[in-house]
Amino acid sequence: MAITLLHGWQSWSARHSDLDNARIASGNMAKALSQHANDAFQAIDGLLLNVTDRVSALGMGSPLVMEMAPLLHRLSEEMPELDGLLICDELGYWVVNSSGESHLDGNNSDRPYFIYHRDHDERTPLIGAVLRSRSTNRWVIPISRRINHRDGSFAGVALATIDLAYFTRFYSTFDVGTKGSIGLLLRNGTLLTRQPFDDKLINRDFSDSLLFRRLLPAAPNGSIANNSRIDGVRRLFSYQAIKKYPVVVTVALSEDDVLADWYQETLVYSMGVLILLLMIATFGWRLIGQIELRLQAELKALKAKDELQELNRTLEMLAHRDGLTGLANRRHFDDMLEKEYRRACRGGGPLSLVLIDVDFFKQYNDIYGHQAGDECLRQIGKVLKGMERRPADLAVRYGGEEMLLLLPDTDEAGAAQMAETIRAGIQALGIAHSANPAGVVTVSAGVNSILPGRQHIPPIDELVGQADAALYEAKRGGRNQVRQARQMPDTA
Repeated sequence: MAITLLHGWQSWSARHSDLDNARIASGNMAKALSQHANDAFQAIDGLLLNVTDRVSALGMGSPLVMEMAPLLHRLSEEMPELDGLLICDELGYWVVNSSGESHLDGNNSDRPYFIYHRDHDERTPLIGAVLRSRSTNRWVIPISRRINHRDGSFAGVALATIDLAYFTRFYSTFDVGTKGSIGLLLRNGTLLTRQPFDDKLINRDFSDSLLFRRLLPAAPNGSIANNSRIDGVRRLFSYQAIKKYPVVVTVALSEDDVLADWYQETLVYSMGVLILLLMIATFGWRLIGQIELRLQAELKALKAKDELQELNRTLEMLAHRDGLTGLANRRHFDDMLEKEYRRACRGGGPLSLVLIDVDFFKQYNDIYGHQAGDECLRQIGKVLKGMERRPADLAVRYGGEEMLLLLPDTDEAGAAQMAETIRAGIQALGIAHSANPAGVVTVSAGVNSILPGRQHIPPIDELVGQADAALYEAKRGGRNQVRQARQMPDTA
């Protein structure tokens, strides 16, 4: 068993280690790829900002705007990720582009980015879903900025398009295993591209996935093991959101790829452990047979001993505990009262007792039944049990619905305060009692305190007897109250 458990623990630890290493690797890869995407978008955004500032300064109707074609062409050639640069007027017609070709009939007024900038007076860049370029027929990611006239009205759009192949070629250089994947998505859940590339997945909406519903709102980066919605493969999924732009990069490593070596090693080691266990079993079988009879005899003796000890514990508990409430019973109380009385005689300290009785309990049983009555007594017993705040305090079920609390080293005032706390605590339970004028279960309490250490040593029975008399006065006085016993004069 030790060898098996050790082998299992080592194998499980190795599995977790491989998964943790893969999770760290995928997280680091996601951070690196997000930095790459951030640099690409930031460079193009800076270029667009420069172009929009120039056009705004010149004015959209200026002939100098049309002369910017060589500049746009040079800028697009210097940035390999760019597919092209384009400036549209307020009607969507092409004013100038980086290709240098004249497209007098070119119009982008139907493009989502153009409609957005036309209807929103925002100067921030907009990264849109993937489009088919009308000039190159390539898949491109549009990045655009609004251009305003000097009076602040809409003047047109400056557009830069990133060749989607720029990202797919770069992502193909990373080894994510045979079933791994790399994804580039917008924060609204639109998939821009994925490695391995599949044009059927372009612009697919994943906004209802776990990533966009729970993970991204909670943290800009993280990892989780999950089954892919695309092909159902279970992968270790890491993501990293770009802070400045609404783009998320994901890296997913297949658990099968990550654990491939672990599966093979575990199989080899398991076969070795199995052979070792068979050898141990063979050599130990005869030894086990020889000691089996002795072990059986020892087990029988131990079992008999345990049963006897359990029986003794049960008898001891039954002898000292009330089976319904779990409080001490009358027998245990008599023993403890005598001990505390002798101790009070030696020490000269007070000995107090609080005796309670449930008001109208017979009517409660008649109305709600004996099972409800038993449950009521249990709840009251819990309140009384909670008042055992010192080791010597003792809560007792005295008989029927009567219970008491023995309080060594407690004077009359302290015992009265404890009695009032008990009365209020039981009333606060809110146990419904229609036959009680209070509407809930209440108790009456009698309190008595004696000083056995004085010259006049009262008999031990006086403690309970006078408390019972005080309880009777509380009952006769209207119930749900605390009464203190009338003390005998001190003859010391």
